[in-house]
Formats: sequence, structure tokens, C-alpha cells
Amino acid sequence: MLIGDVARRSGVSARMLRHYDSLGLVRPTGRTEGGYREYSSEDIRRIFHIESLRSLGLSLREVKRALDDPGFTPSGLVDDLIHQTRERIARETELLTRLRRIGAAEPADWQDVLQIVALLQALGSESAGKRQRAALSSVEEVPLPVEALVEAALSETDPNVAGALRWALAQSGEHGLALLAEGLGSPVAEVRRRAVQCIAEMPNGAATALLQAALTNSDIVVRRHAALALGARGVADTVPTLIDMVVDETNDVDAADALSALARDPALADQIAARLVDRLVHGTLGSSARRRLTQALAGIPGTTASHALADLSHDEDRAVALTATYILKLRNTQ
Repeated sequence: MLIGDVARRSGVSARMLRHYDSLGLVRPTGRTEGGYREYSSEDIRRIFHIESLRSLGLSLREVKRALDDPGFTPSGLVDDLIHQTRERIARETELLTRLRRIGAAEPADWQDVLQIVALLQALGSESAGKRQRAALSSVEEVPLPVEALVEAALSETDPNVAGALRWALAQSGEHGLALLAEGLGSPVAEVRRRAVQCIAEMPNGAATALLQAALTNSDIVVRRHAALALGARGVADTVPTLIDMVVDETNDVDAADALSALARDPALADQIAARLVDRLVHGTLGSSARRRLTQALAGIPGTTASHALADLSHDEDRAVALTATYILKLRNTQ
């Protein structure tokens, strides 16, 4: 079979077949009387073997060795190809992600594209200062895609940079909430906790619904972050968690402040006071926990809290009694 026929049937160009010949990969078995290359069935079979191996990513030199060296074993080479392919896929995926993010920012011109690329690179910088400036610039200059901000916020370990990223996300409205909701379900505890902190700084609305769902999260730290944020938003379902935080001395001052904020609603004030009293009276708590609960009553208006404090001023625990007495004096002078 002549070279033109082989090219048509194999899909390998005549130019490439001549290149294979020059490299010694496929040498035509014969020649016609006119000196043209003539390929046998075995030659054509070898061409298909070459193309099959090339499709796996082997170089022509590796293909020749694989076909001509009887002692050649493919396992090591295949492992190398797997490693190289994974690295290439990772690079291509990273490029695709970067392109998608640039497209999502809807740049008006190439200057915008350059600024977005610079900000994306800064977000991945080893310098905390550069990452923080990038987060702030994403609001003040060219908006960064919210996906990039969420990814950065969920992986950031520096507290100052994390704060800047949460602020930037809050300025984006509710666009990042779906991605943050995925973060709440992450198997990595730190990612879950960063996600709830980001949501806590988002405007009321869909963010509040996500925080309410987070009250039943399996991660107690997530539940507590959600409770603090929701308490400030007037969500009464947070009261049990907030009281537990006071008892456990976990952000107990913030929890007491949240209870006080909730108690501004007259309908909730007596309910919160009653729950605090119930933990004081029926719980088997240590002195410090009972004192913190007494202190929490200071921010709760109404007669239930006042009566409870009056009773506690005679408590057997001197620290609790002194705390209640002091709070009563403050309430009487107001």
C-alpha cells in the first residue's frame, strides 16, 4: 500500500509517516519500481500501535522504546504518565477557574482584566498584607468574583485578613451565600467555622435563614457562632444555646449581651429570666457558673429578673449573693 493510501486509511498524514520513517519508527517494508514507499499489513499494524501509544501521552522516543525493546516494562512509565496527567489536569483546572472568575467579574476592558488578575494573584500571596489589601481593593476598585472571595475566606488563617474578607463578602450582598452554605457542611471543622462567621456578617434576610439552620449543626462551635449572630437579630430560638454558653464560660460575655439584646422585647424578657433562674435553681452547677448566670440577669429587665436577684442576694454562695446584691443596687439607682 502506498503512502497516500496509508495516510487516508490511518488518519496519519503523509508528512508524519515520512517523519516516522526518518526516526526509524516505521520503515516501509518495500519500495515500488518507481521508488515509492510501500507499506505492508504489518507496517500498518505498527502505525496503529504507534498512534495508540501516542494517545496515552508517550513521546515518540518512548513509543519506539516500547515497541522495540523486549525488556521494556510499561508499569513505571504508565505511573509517570498518570502523575504527569494529574499535574496537567490540575494546571488546566486552575487556569479554567481563573478564566471563569475573570469572566464572572464582567471586565469592561483589558485594563480591568489586568487588575482582576493582579487581585486574584494577591489573594493567593504568601504575604498577609497583600491578601488583606486585595480583599479591601475588591470592594473599592475592581470587584472580584464572589467565588474567589469565598474560597479565600474559607481558607484564610490570619485574623486580620479574614476580617477584611468577611467585610468584602458582606458588601457583595447575598451572592456568596450558596457557597458559604456548602462551607457549613464541610468535613473540615475550620472551614465550617469560617463559613458561619462569614454568614454572621452578611445582611439580614437569607443569611438569617442559614444561621437558623446552623443552630442544629453537628458542630457545637458553629451552633454557638450562629446563636450569637441570631441573638443580635432578635431570634428567640437562640436562648437555650446562649444560656449554655454562659454556663460553659464560652464567649459568656457576648452570650449575656445577646440575651440582654433579646430581652428588650418585653414578651421575651420574663421568659429569658425564667430560664436563667431555672438553671440556677435546678442545675447542679459550680459556683462560678452560678455567678455568671446571676451576672447575666443584670441585663434582663422586668419583675421576674428583679425577684430572682432579690432571692439570690440571700444565696448560700457568698459570691452569688454579693453579685446579686450589687446588681440590685444598680437597678434601684437607674
